[in-house]
Amino acid sequence: MIVDGLQLVGGLVLLVVGGRTLVSSASALALSMGVSTLVIGLTVVAFGTSAPEFAVNVIAAIRGSGEVAFGNLMGSNLANVGLIVGAAAIVRPLAIQGVIIRREIPMMLLASLAVLVMGIDSIGGASVNQYDRGDGLLLFLFFAVFLYYTIGDTLRTRPVDPLIEQLEERRIRSYASVLRAIGLILVGLVLLTVGGQLTVGGATGLAKALSVSDAVIGLSVIAVGTSLPELSTSIIAARQGDTDLAVGNVVGSNIFNLLFVLATTSTIRPVAVPENGVLDLLAVVAMAVLLWVVCSTYGGRRVTHAEGWLLLVGYAGYIAARVA
Repeated sequence: MIVDGLQLVGGLVLLVVGGRTLVSSASALALSMGVSTLVIGLTVVAFGTSAPEFAVNVIAAIRGSGEVAFGNLMGSNLANVGLIVGAAAIVRPLAIQGVIIRREIPMMLLASLAVLVMGIDSIGGASVNQYDRGDGLLLFLFFAVFLYYTIGDTLRTRPVDPLIEQLEERRIRSYASVLRAIGLILVGLVLLTVGGQLTVGGATGLAKALSVSDAVIGLSVIAVGTSLPELSTSIIAARQGDTDLAVGNVVGSNIFNLLFVLATTSTIRPVAVPENGVLDLLAVVAMAVLLWVVCSTYGGRRVTHAEGWLLLVGYAGYIAARVA
């Protein structure tokens, strides 16, 4: 049990370090090749924040650990809204621009509803609830539509994004470090692969030792661990006053998790919805609805301290109930 725990912790550390290394080096390489910082922000950075979840789920699918993959995704999306947005709002009330309320959060809600409907096959008479290859391909289609709509809207409005500005400032330095960037990309990929292997192996071993399901371990420990990049990014953004980035970061990550990571995982191998998994799906939808309501109504399009505590307590209460 101790060995499994150390393996799990070590794997999560490698995932976080690998994800950060990959996104920074890939951004530098793209800049040195003349790729628009706008495209980098919408692709490389978006993927980088979800790289730990992606690595865990791909390896879990290959190893046949579907419950770990499902729990990690649902738990990450719950943690992104309840833990990360809640904690960021406690640090500083989060003022939200209209584009996030008008476009990003509704898309996250629609993606959550689509995944919920796809995950309840028993309604149609199937004996097992699962995401198969057909579901994965359909999610890929939804993801392509999301990218097309988002990139088109971004090109029209050209919003000022602090992260994009930061990347632009690094353009000159990036030209002299192409080989270094390529090397760091390879290092990041290796760290993600090894970290994913250790995390999945440690999680399954720990679940057996504690007599709990793999899904619960994925929903709690792994999900929080793989959400650490989003947590650190959002807390720092909130402290610096970049409150839009604090919320947009987690909303984009949730959409990416549902429409791309789950799609990839179910295409590799069907992902069965575990026992009580429907409750997790409903909780993901409920958290998305709660965030939309909080951002759209009371407080003038912002998440207040009190609402941050509401999100955090709601998340903690649900996870505690599932683990108990």
